Amino acid sequence: MINFKKLKENKEEYRLNYLTAKPFPHLILKDLVDEEKLTRAYNSIGLLENKSRDFIFAKNKFEKSNYWELSEGFKELYDDFHSDEFRKFLCYISNREIFVDPANHGGGLHQGRSNSFLEMHLDYNYHPMEKNWWREMNILFYMNKNWEEEFGGHLKLHDLRTDEKVEIPVPWNTLVIQECNDYTLHGYDQTNFPEGVFRTSIATYAFSRHKRLLYKARTTDWVLTEDRGRIRKFLGRKMPLIIRLKSSVFGSKTSKNK
Repeated sequence: MINFKKLKENKEEYRLNYLTAKPFPHLILKDLVDEEKLTRAYNSIGLLENKSRDFIFAKNKFEKSNYWELSEGFKELYDDFHSDEFRKFLCYISNREIFVDPANHGGGLHQGRSNSFLEMHLDYNYHPMEKNWWREMNILFYMNKNWEEEFGGHLKLHDLRTDEKVEIPVPWNTLVIQECNDYTLHGYDQTNFPEGVFRTSIATYAFSRHKRLLYKARTTDWVLTEDRGRIRKFLGRKMPLIIRLKSSVFGSKTSKNK
């Protein structure tokens, strides 16, 4: 479904755009996926059943990890995102030796319903199941048909080093490749989509392998502003500890959102 010819023919431009983007490296690609196939795949979604476990820091966000089960189109899209051709493209634009998580742990199809939001956060750095896999990139593909600015749901990027911020529109057939690091905050504000229309996206993650663990492993770190209220800010600071305790007792459940 992905137009790999387009990626090959424009890889120099895309590499420059990625590496020089502000506030930190990211790339925005529009109309990269076959329109007809994508429309058929999108029409197969329906209402997702699994609600996000980030119930404090996300609202009305539903997920399906194994989105490739929904239709042949989504299976083709999944295969393209996990193909060697796409991996080589990611390596080229980032100048790093990276790969896409074949299990798509924590990723999948995301459906933001009425008034959904996702607080600004830093993603986990080392993979929860593969301890030497360092998270390098988020690959975020948006499927918001007839999206308008007033619907909201823009992808917000915030660099904690410089305090620079940008908001990226999320219309239909838009791919955003975003660097992950200790300073790459991202999220989205409460949406205003029409009734029965959802903020729809697919999240996939890319990693590199560290021969040595250079940093302390971190779970998702929620960074809330002063207007979010004392209780939520307190929970945001304590959530990494809560998650570690829960995982040590019950194990990770993120990958079970089938």
